[in-house]
Amino acid sequence: MIRVVVTAILLVISQTLSAQEIELPEGLGDLSTMAQETTEDQALPFDLSGFLESRIGIRLQNNAHEKDISIGELRLQIGVEKEFDSLTFNLVSDFIYDPVLDEHSMDLETGQGFMDMREANIVFSPLEFIDMKMGRQILTWGTGDLAFINDLFPKDWNSFFIGRDDEYLKAPSDAIKTAFFFGDYNLDIIYVPRFDADRYIDGSRLSFFDRAGGGLSGRENPVLADQPDKWFSDDEFAARLYGSFGAYETALYYYNGYWKSPAGQNLVTGLAEFPRLQVFGASIRGPVAIGIGAIEVGYYKSAAGAAENPLIRNSEFRLLVGYEQELAPEFTGSVQYYLERRLNQGKYLASLPDGAIRDQQDRHVFTVRLTRLLMQQDLKLSLFNFYSPSDKDGYLRLNISYKIRDNLKVEAGGNIFYGQKNFSFFGQFKENSNVFTALHYDF
Repeated sequence: MIRVVVTAILLVISQTLSAQEIELPEGLGDLSTMAQETTEDQALPFDLSGFLESRIGIRLQNNAHEKDISIGELRLQIGVEKEFDSLTFNLVSDFIYDPVLDEHSMDLETGQGFMDMREANIVFSPLEFIDMKMGRQILTWGTGDLAFINDLFPKDWNSFFIGRDDEYLKAPSDAIKTAFFFGDYNLDIIYVPRFDADRYIDGSRLSFFDRAGGGLSGRENPVLADQPDKWFSDDEFAARLYGSFGAYETALYYYNGYWKSPAGQNLVTGLAEFPRLQVFGASIRGPVAIGIGAIEVGYYKSAAGAAENPLIRNSEFRLLVGYEQELAPEFTGSVQYYLERRLNQGKYLASLPDGAIRDQQDRHVFTVRLTRLLMQQDLKLSLFNFYSPSDKDGYLRLNISYKIRDNLKVEAGGNIFYGQKNFSFFGQFKENSNVFTALHYDF
């Protein structure tokens, strides 16, 4: 692997010198031509890309359940793409040195260990109107900005909350994606032969409120889950039918699988569980006034009997309304309103034991994003805030990045959680508030 990287660096240097058209003294022209021919002969038989990054962060307060260092890792990503006559092969893998975790054994499902395989797939077109991608890949759809309704593909919430790059919010899926192109309407069908869960908050990196124990918990008592893992039995199916009406993008969605993060508990074993879930949804996105607006809805049909079982998350209706516009040159802003409405609230309340925490029927969340570009877009300032008036809690994301060169960037930011109750969604993470800094080099 080191030899491949070194070869790539030498190629870049050679191409840079060639692009500058340096005039050599008479008699050295032949040597230059020979060197160029040698370089071409030694060119890699595939496209190579990647980055090297160092990232470190600390918590802003003492957390008895976690280490003071929230993130501390050196990450090397290697991406390989090889095109053949009828298909393309993609491989993207991260190699990580991470002293924060106590357990360093490799787990491709949770992303822990010295290697995280992000992509390993082939792309081909069996027919003119069909594209297929088979293997490990990053999947996404929907209209939300860091808010998801019909995007039922795995998320890495640990990465999101400790300050990794935003791209790591999306965890990989082992899936078969088939895209059908019919002109005005197109259809995506995704089959996941074995359930891919979120990389959820389990206590290994972030403390959380344990409702069974009645208090905060962390690395000393991580979540133990009974995750569906049988091939072709514990599978997932997702579909999206989408098209445009004039300037407006519309879509219908369907998902059949499981809650992506633990949403139930086995009373006998005490293990967290992933109940069955179906989701029916729709979205529309397009111009509104001088900006772009979007509406997305979803009906979450939980497992049978969930309404009478306090240990299983109820069915829900979800709504997302968003709007984005340019406020000034190089300055954009956006707002969103997000609603989770629990169905069968009466049955839910009746099922709770005495003294149990009683959640409200509706959870309202507002988001605001502000992004400012300065110094010929080399300097980027970003603010994103979640605030829930129903839970009286929130989460502030701050980020500043500066491009030293096109391929070298320095970054700093913070994840600030606040709330009145230690059992609300964002309030439980208050002791995990952190700041971080990073140096990122692309090649």
